[in-house]
Amino acid sequence: MTPAQIVLVQTSFEKVVPIADTAAALFYQRLFEIAPDVRPLFKTNMSEQGRKLMATLGTVVRSLDRLDAVMPAVKTLAARHVDYGVKPQHYEPVGAALLWTLKQGLGDAFTPETAEAWGTAYGLLSGAMIEAAHSPSEA
Repeated sequence: MTPAQIVLVQTSFEKVVPIADTAAALFYQRLFEIAPDVRPLFKTNMSEQGRKLMATLGTVVRSLDRLDAVMPAVKTLAARHVDYGVKPQHYEPVGAALLWTLKQGLGDAFTPETAEAWGTAYGLLSGAMIEAAHSPSEA
């Protein structure tokens, strides 16, 4: 990620924080709409799940300029996701739901450049999670 992309992700996420509960609800609604097969993977209270999602996103977003420091936690999270039944193909609809949610929450502030920055960030992190959790050396 470029420094400019990191700034775009971080500043846009600051605008999402005040609407975090709504954003989380929109995210899961959209995810279950486009990937209904993932719904059974979520066995906890969805409000609590939404708070966890937003907290995790916040931690990662704040750490984008020092990814090496957050990567061990990302890899641990990936391993937990395997325990929940998450498969590599689940990451694509999650990314689509995330970008859709950001567009809904940010409106015109979700510029093409901001969308690209988020897509890059998500691709980097989801790729690391997939590799950590599903590479042959981890199996």
